[in-house]
Amino acid sequence: MRIVVTNCNTTREMTEEIVRGARAAAGPGTTVTGLTPHWGPESAEGWLDSYLSAAAVLDALRTYDGPAYDAVVMAGFGEHGREGVRELVDVPVVDITEAAAHLACLLGRRYGVVTTLGRSCGQIEDSLELAGVGRNCVAVVGTGLGVLELTDADRTEAAFLAAAERVRDAGADVLVLGCAGMTGLQRAVGRKLGLPVVDGVGAAVKLAESLVGLGLSTSRAGGYARPLPKRRVWGRQAPPSG
Repeated sequence: MRIVVTNCNTTREMTEEIVRGARAAAGPGTTVTGLTPHWGPESAEGWLDSYLSAAAVLDALRTYDGPAYDAVVMAGFGEHGREGVRELVDVPVVDITEAAAHLACLLGRRYGVVTTLGRSCGQIEDSLELAGVGRNCVAVVGTGLGVLELTDADRTEAAFLAAAERVRDAGADVLVLGCAGMTGLQRAVGRKLGLPVVDGVGAAVKLAESLVGLGLSTSRAGGYARPLPKRRVWGRQAPPSG
């Protein structure tokens, strides 16, 4: 089984970190391939970045020429594009946002999300609502760290713990890592907080493996029907000569 994991930004070092986390979660016989968009934001933090990222991820999958894959994991927490990707490809598509939330709902009655900057909180809340898992979320709290600042492990853990305490005090039974760049943090903070901590990358990989193993894929009966055949212009085209 081969799973393609799409980063939502152009930072290859982050793709590599996400792939390491995905491979750690994957079962025997599963190959994980990372995909970095050729264009777009270096980090996705806000509505503008998110919409730009969605188009870039769609373009990267549209032009993908690597080995055939059995599922796609979208590693952008709260980012746009999952519905478009489900129309585009003919394999299961699992978004880390809804994957983490669904698994959190199996572990406790209420969950909370700890993410990066506060400006991303509303976007994540909307994504959870659209996925049908928003009602169980008690809070989405930012650490105040930007995506590209997560490379400082000690600072990230300290900021996460401070935000996680606010989420726990709001009534969360389970915590969710609200950024793919936080992958790997769940073990250390889970022990310190005494709560289950769900990493969206690992959750999405395991759900993707399950869907492929069960022979299930995206329904084409309704809103995820294949795109209508028509002319689509991808990117800026050169003006006609003469």
